[in-house]
Amino acid sequence: MGPGAVQAAIVVLAVLSIALSAWAIRQDVPLVWDWAAPPRFETGGAPLFETVLDYTAPAGEAHSPAIILRDDGFSILWFEGSQEAQADVDIVGVDIGAEGISPVMPRVTRGGLADVFEPRQLVVTLGNTVQNDAAEGSIFATVVSIGGWAMASVADVRTGPDGLVSARKLNLSPLLNRSFLVKSPMVGYADGSHALPVYFEMGQTYGGLVRLNARGRVRDMRRIDGPMKPIQPMIVPLDARRAVAFLRDFESGSDRLLISRSDDGGQTWESARETQVPNPSAPVAALALGGDRILMAVNDDATDSRVLSLTISEDGGESWRLLHRLEAGGGDARYPMMRALPDGRIVLAYSAGSKTGIRAHVFNLAWALDG
Repeated sequence: MGPGAVQAAIVVLAVLSIALSAWAIRQDVPLVWDWAAPPRFETGGAPLFETVLDYTAPAGEAHSPAIILRDDGFSILWFEGSQEAQADVDIVGVDIGAEGISPVMPRVTRGGLADVFEPRQLVVTLGNTVQNDAAEGSIFATVVSIGGWAMASVADVRTGPDGLVSARKLNLSPLLNRSFLVKSPMVGYADGSHALPVYFEMGQTYGGLVRLNARGRVRDMRRIDGPMKPIQPMIVPLDARRAVAFLRDFESGSDRLLISRSDDGGQTWESARETQVPNPSAPVAALALGGDRILMAVNDDATDSRVLSLTISEDGGESWRLLHRLEAGGGDARYPMMRALPDGRIVLAYSAGSKTGIRAHVFNLAWALDG
């Protein structure tokens, strides 16, 4: 091929690339930056509180529960093995519904996940998991193929009636795409789309909000940063524009919960700052109750992570009132996960006994406010 033909081929390819880019841009629907309306909770009726799961691992650790909502109930998943970040950790879980509770069974194994990865890859260990609210039968899992948590990635894992179907890593960074993890539930937007809270744990740690398209591909990511080391954002929309994020300070000497606010649907976030809530560098779980009311499960003793409390804010997260002490001894009680059921009941799960077991309760707002 002569020089002229080569130049012509380059021009054709350049024009084709521009045309394809223009077509993709025209097909791409602009993002809507209005939060979905928070659910409304009924405050009447008789108080209800029930412990539905009190599990202790036969050996090793059981940690970081996820709550998976289903039409016929819910599931609780967690990672279990000799110790977190080790090469024998898998995701196990139970189903809870009208007919009771199922046995604890493996749900995502390292080998099974490696077999369905696209492209196929080694899975060394597994970590925090959350439900993919945008795709039935799907979860986002923290996956490590090499190293420890600092080399983790977030995997979009699809399941079917017979088990795992496919898995692929979210493209969150052009540089190795490592050190991203998940902890908190997704948040919804008014157009029916969803966003996934994530955090980056290597070096300059920060939280993030990832916007996904209908096929689960990353469209946008916004940082939740600050002078401290804010990670594991728990994002609570208050209305169409306002939201608050509660974050754990990754500094080992931290003694306060962090907060950041957005007034534009999550496009920008104020610099994370300390709240007045004591916290031993531990994540929280929270639910919007309507207006500026927020229900939060939090380790609110900076020196004792055995204390786990249920608290409420009436002013969008600036001040808090204690409702119930959920745990006050018997080992660390950390990593709460809290989600609302369609009938208005609330499920709360957390790691108990210093990461040796999982405890879960179902309660209603009448009980919560009767503190």
